[in-house]
Order: sequence, then C-alpha cells, then structure tokens
Amino acid sequence: MRVLAAGSLRIVWAQLIAHFSEPVETHFGPAGILRERILAGEECDLFASANLAHPQALLAAGRAQAVVPFASNKLCLTVRSDVVRDGDDWRVLLNRTDLRLATSTAGCDPSGDYTQELFVRMGQDGKSVRERALALVGGRDPASIPTGKMAAEWVIESGQAEMFIGYASYANTLRQTAGLTVFAIPEPFNPHAQYAFALLTPKAQRLAEFLQSKEAKLILLEAGFEV
Repeated sequence: MRVLAAGSLRIVWAQLIAHFSEPVETHFGPAGILRERILAGEECDLFASANLAHPQALLAAGRAQAVVPFASNKLCLTVRSDVVRDGDDWRVLLNRTDLRLATSTAGCDPSGDYTQELFVRMGQDGKSVRERALALVGGRDPASIPTGKMAAEWVIESGQAEMFIGYASYANTLRQTAGLTVFAIPEPFNPHAQYAFALLTPKAQRLAEFLQSKEAKLILLEAGFEV
C-alpha cells in the first residue's frame, strides 16, 4: 500500500502506522505538491492532506473514490526566546520590524495558505506583516528540513529568521526546546486547519477505516491535533 502524506503528519503518522496491521509505504511532502504529483499520474492508494481542498480536487478530477476529514489543527507563533521583550504578545511580535518572520509556502503547502488567511484576519496589520514574511519551507526547493528537526526549530536555530508561523500540533515539543518560546494565536484570528484523506484505491480501504477509528483519534489527540 502506498501513501502520500502531508509533511506535518510525519511524526504522528509513524505512531498511527505502528498500530495498523498492514505494511504501508509512506512518502511525505507539501500537500499541494503531492496533489500535483497524483494528478500527473503518480501511484498512490491514499493521500493524507493538511486541507480539504487538495483531496477534493482529486475527487473532482475522478482520481479519488472518497474524501474524509480525520483531524484538525491550528497555527502558533514560535520565537527565538532572547528577542522577546516584556509585554510582547503574538501580535506585537509579528509587527516588530526588527524581527524576521518565516512561514511555509502558500500554494504548495496548506500551512502557508492558512498563514495567509491569518494575515487577512489581522486586517491592516496583516498587510504589512505579509510583505515582510519569508516563505522558507514547504516550497519547490529541494532543500529539506534536517531529519529529526521541526521547521520552526530549524529555521530559527539556523539563523534564517527569528520567528516562524507553523502548526500548533508542534507547540508542546517546541516549548521543550531550549531557546524557543511559543505563543498561541487566539480566535478569531487563528484559522481552522482541516485535515482530510482521499481514498484513491480499494487497497487502502482498511487504512481509511483505521484513520476514522477511536484508536487513531486518541493517537492524534496525544500528538497535539484536534479531532
């Protein structure tokens, strides 16, 4: 069974598959690029995306048999701890022009799309933040995040930026990483990130059923996702 899955599922996917009885070959990447690869003819039995739009595009194109939501996520802001000042919150930090902000790449990666939605929800402030933001991960550049590193951790520790907007499912782990401070982004500014899978062939039917099971939902919850 061959699966293509969003990069933000990499850690939890290993835990999920450990509780699944059949062998699964999984390849990870930005969900938008994975959708393009499937539409171009790449073999795939199940596609797990960080948004609904990409699986639905496969359904509309006749490449998928069904689309099912199975988890959700939010965004958070990770900042290099030594640049945070007393009184700073997520919005103050995003508006500090002395700090570089990194994001994922809109169009290629749903995280980048959700971040653009966040900027829209911020109103006028969001326009200036968008102009300064650097799309450093989740794009078509073959350079990849080192194994074992989270995007926010790598971008900040490597000196490419002082701040990173990414998924809140990483927040607990990031908070335990020396030198990093994580800020929650409150409602109504924080977009709802809906994860969904597209069932492409009958071979993945049992995996599709497992992803909807109570066991899988508990694993996702423990990993920082919402279900």
